[in-house]
Amino acid sequence: MKVRWPLFVRRLHKWLALIVGIQVVIWTLTGFYMVVIHIDRIHGDHLVQVPVTRVFEPAAMVNPQAVLGDFPDATAIASAQLLGQPVWRVESAKGARLVDARTGDILPPVREGQVRAIAKKLYTSNDPIRSVEMIAVAPMEMQGREPPYWQVVFDRWDSPTFYISPETGELISRRHSLWRIFDFAWMLHIMDYDDRTDVNNPLLRIGTWMAASMAISGAWLLFWAFPRRKRKKRKT
Repeated sequence: MKVRWPLFVRRLHKWLALIVGIQVVIWTLTGFYMVVIHIDRIHGDHLVQVPVTRVFEPAAMVNPQAVLGDFPDATAIASAQLLGQPVWRVESAKGARLVDARTGDILPPVREGQVRAIAKKLYTSNDPIRSVEMIAVAPMEMQGREPPYWQVVFDRWDSPTFYISPETGELISRRHSLWRIFDFAWMLHIMDYDDRTDVNNPLLRIGTWMAASMAISGAWLLFWAFPRRKRKKRKT
């Protein structure tokens, strides 16, 4: 039986377009969004300002060697500041802790009032704080970051959100509505509806090969149509 290639390719192209056509449109729209919105804005760089640091006299600070005596498993120590006050930041296998650089006392986890002050100091705008909450279960937008941490949400249309370490008062991450839309678009774009990280998942590979086959079959039909039209013109 002779294969009628034009008919076969036309039907293949049609069915591929029906199956993968919607995903091609999704790729186009999500790709457009990810290109139009600058990546620095997505990262939230415009939300955070670099805090002004103060210079302290070393003589007024506890010797770091004395601080390390309370942390036998410490791996690193560095000077830092918490709300303008000098602290020693001690790293160990258990995580980071802060020590008052003037007294040598180990500081307790930051409280809500301190978190509010830290967030306002870092935020580039004057919007009021809508809510402050200690997060025990990581939300979708913080997957990969183990809680607990403080969540500070500012009262603005794009809901700027800071995540702050309860141990050190450091800014862990920032999120806002444009980032959340980007994250949703990224999920649709790479077709990873679970963790949104696997850019080589089986569903994406299948969709890519189907889209490529649709494009190749469409190009073949286009080139096949030209000589056929010429032959019809000659007969008339």
